[in-house]
Amino acid sequence: MEELKEIEKVGFKVDEKERTGSFIQKDNEVISFKSFQEGVEVLSIDKAIEKYPEIKNNYYGKGFEEINKDYEEDTEGGYFIRVKKGVKTLFPVQACLFLKSKKFRQKVHNIVIVEEDAELYLITGCTSAKETENSYHIGISEFFIHKNGFLNFTMIHSWKEDIEVEPKSIAIVDENGIFISNYISLKPVKKIVMYPTSVLKGKNSRARFNSIIISYPNSYQDIGSRCILLNQNTSTEIISRAISYGGKVIARGHIKADSPNVKGHLECKGLIISENGTIHAIPELETNYRDVELSHEAAIGKIKKEEIEYLASRGILEEEAQSLIIRGFMNVEILGLPEIIENEIKKSIYSVSSGI
Repeated sequence: MEELKEIEKVGFKVDEKERTGSFIQKDNEVISFKSFQEGVEVLSIDKAIEKYPEIKNNYYGKGFEEINKDYEEDTEGGYFIRVKKGVKTLFPVQACLFLKSKKFRQKVHNIVIVEEDAELYLITGCTSAKETENSYHIGISEFFIHKNGFLNFTMIHSWKEDIEVEPKSIAIVDENGIFISNYISLKPVKKIVMYPTSVLKGKNSRARFNSIIISYPNSYQDIGSRCILLNQNTSTEIISRAISYGGKVIARGHIKADSPNVKGHLECKGLIISENGTIHAIPELETNYRDVELSHEAAIGKIKKEEIEYLASRGILEEEAQSLIIRGFMNVEILGLPEIIENEIKKSIYSVSSGI
């Protein structure tokens, strides 16, 4: 019962209502995988390769080859999700990667394929049981968005103070494709290091990265996003919101324009609640072309006394005023999520901001 409560905190609906498919893995054991819509496949990565051997040659590791990066090959488990040509998911597909054992090293490889003219909303929740201690999670994820495809991928992390996490992901986006990546981390964690990358290969393709992070004492979160614009009329946005209650956040962003006539924007905003907290914004813009539009902005500060006083003048107590300001700062609406997922995340943010 306790496990189900932890899983539900990362957006996984145990009753599977208003979901198109489900996948769940505990440690290295794949518990279940299901699809409830024709044209949508949800399998374990092992079952997928067994059923479709061509996956190994056409997709497995091919995303990382695009940027000449190595990836962990010593993996066990992970999900395979494919939306067939022209199919649009009625509800999100959900996946959960769960850590149960003490001192366990979970390494998974996930592959997501959105075929031509298809559309997918995917929500992945990663969490751990209360008895888990000093464990490690690495998720290798490759996303392939084909011509006119659309993928909205939301990853919610809810770990413990002694868990280390190192996701590695790459998205390859073809002509007119759209990739949206949302990352949310609201609970204490020992260490997270991640730098997901999107490669805009096709003309008119787009990518957007959004992240909402809360950092607690003794937490180290080096979280960034990178986009490589390889073709004309491609565009990207990288938007980051970070709050430190005493932890260290490194908010990275890198846009590389390898083609003329492209656009990119980086935005990082940080809020320090505790004087012991640290937020370090590192924006990078890179190109050899003149005909590009690249920009960035960053702002780090604290809650203004005037804002608290204004709300107090309206009869709101100081603690509640601070909670209201924090919830406004972590505006989920920037994520462009389906209403179902947005409401779930708002509940989590409300719980966190009210309880601190």
